[in-house]
Amino acid sequence: MTEKNHDHDLTDRRFYPAEKEAAFSKANPLHTPQTQHPAYKLAFQDRDFLLREELRPVRFQLELLKPEMLLDEAGVGSTLVMYGSARIPSPEMAETALANAPEDKKKIVERLVAKSKYYTEAHRLAKLVSQKSIIEDGKRQFVITSGGGPSIMEAANRGASEAGAESIGLNIVLPHEQAPNAYVTPYLSFQFHYFALRKMHFLLRAKAVAVFPGGFGTFDEFFELLTLIQTGKMKPMPILLFGKEFWNRVIDFEALADEGTINHEDLDLFHWCETAEDAWDHIAEFYELKP
Repeated sequence: MTEKNHDHDLTDRRFYPAEKEAAFSKANPLHTPQTQHPAYKLAFQDRDFLLREELRPVRFQLELLKPEMLLDEAGVGSTLVMYGSARIPSPEMAETALANAPEDKKKIVERLVAKSKYYTEAHRLAKLVSQKSIIEDGKRQFVITSGGGPSIMEAANRGASEAGAESIGLNIVLPHEQAPNAYVTPYLSFQFHYFALRKMHFLLRAKAVAVFPGGFGTFDEFFELLTLIQTGKMKPMPILLFGKEFWNRVIDFEALADEGTINHEDLDLFHWCETAEDAWDHIAEFYELKP
């Protein structure tokens, strides 16, 4: 049987795809000063060219497109995003953290260890939601998404993994060593250069966001989300704020409203939670989901 000739196929492309053109170029046996010079490389295969300062807008577009396309292909309809500290130890590591704490940092480590209950609740929430296995329009809903790192992020991916579900990790390149935690689904593990694009991908598919105690990064993500909804740039969604004692200790929300820099009604943009069940009940009520 001979291979079908597509030359007369009305649906066939007239131009070769980039992959085939690259193969043609690689197969070219000519080795001359011209073909060996970097200027002769195909632009999309020229790494040095792609990393030039002037190509930043193109890299923005690539970093927006790649995860978007792969998440589409993976059938991800919506996500439950989980923000939180990279420093809170898991309950299993609490004793080790205390034992290894320098004397001058012991109080701080004790406070972090006390927050290991939020690792447990992040893990429980991710597992609970993943076990729901909600499918709508043929796509998976409330797919667990974290920053891909340790601590609260690990708890999120771990909970989904233990429920037999896939989960997403959105890592960022940092000067110090940083890698995906072991529970992120490999083909849903992404790495970003630009914080702005990473934060955009956190929210593009988000249908709910759980925020646990954290530092500058968590504050940044939490307050940007509040700002987007407060200003009407984004539709309201459940924002589940875990750890009332922690947040009221580090931020005086009521004082912000009393000072007039936000409205008292803005404090209704988020919902206080202490347990995974609190969080899921609020999500289910918001979206009128069956128990």
